[in-house]
Amino acid sequence: MEFTYLGRTGLKVSRFCLGTMNFGPETSEQDAYAIMDAALDHGINFFDTANVYGWQIGEGITENIIGRWLAQGGGRREKVVLATKVYGEMGKWPNQSRLSALHIREACEASLRRLKTDHIDLYQMHHVDRATPWEELFIAMETLIRQGKVVYIGSSNFAGWHIAQASEIAKQRGMLGLVSEQSKYNLLTRKVELEVLPACERYGIGVIPWSPLASGVLALGGRTGGAGDSRRNRDLTKPLREGHAAQLERYGALCQKLDEEPADVAMAWLLSRPAVTAPIIGPRTIDQLTSGLRALELELSDETKAELDAIFPGYKTAPEDYAW
Repeated sequence: MEFTYLGRTGLKVSRFCLGTMNFGPETSEQDAYAIMDAALDHGINFFDTANVYGWQIGEGITENIIGRWLAQGGGRREKVVLATKVYGEMGKWPNQSRLSALHIREACEASLRRLKTDHIDLYQMHHVDRATPWEELFIAMETLIRQGKVVYIGSSNFAGWHIAQASEIAKQRGMLGLVSEQSKYNLLTRKVELEVLPACERYGIGVIPWSPLASGVLALGGRTGGAGDSRRNRDLTKPLREGHAAQLERYGALCQKLDEEPADVAMAWLLSRPAVTAPIIGPRTIDQLTSGLRALELELSDETKAELDAIFPGYKTAPEDYAW
């Protein structure tokens, strides 16, 4: 396994981040345990979850599964860089969602209980909260850091200007500030190249791409790395597949020429992108986990990258992309 630093920090994380969103709804608890054990065996030390995963309001199903796995001991907690998120609805009362100081405090305490740990290594804001002032948000995060309950803070689904604004305000407060950003990023979805990625590079923020295979579409019907090839998933991705049919056909031909799995090519491309720390993989089975490790060994030539850009055009940094 390759390791890299998370953004500008001294924290080393694996080049793949284990996503756990399937644990509970799609993957049984025992299978989830086996996947997490296998991830550690392969050197994956970066695990990501969220308090809303499991999708039953207030239950924290996935966090509970991870907590029971960690409680088995054997050095599990010590080996894992544990990341979770706050923002989503955890109850029907007004202050049981979003990023008020009150909700951040209560959500963190609840996540700690479910995860059966005394601290969260990376506490991420799952979405920007336009109603909460940055000062209020950072007061809450500062308190958690001072109490030893949170080590680093990150964001998810932020715009570039949100990242810049948050980083500057954190700097004024003498805080380390954001160290990571989770963004939807894959060959089919490259808008973050306009402003999010440049902002992350400027502020030393590690990018953690989610949906790296575009819900399995970039696997072209082969190994999906956890996105699933169920009938439900095929129905959900049908518009995406049909809307990009010509591009995907060219992509399949390129992968065939390279003699590589399309899923591996898509992941290897992401790993080569500026500011990218670790794409999130969300396997439903151990086979999906282990088969996806090939991407770590796959180095794409400049010629192949140029071909990928021709098939899936990206963006220049703003404002040059649209101004000149």
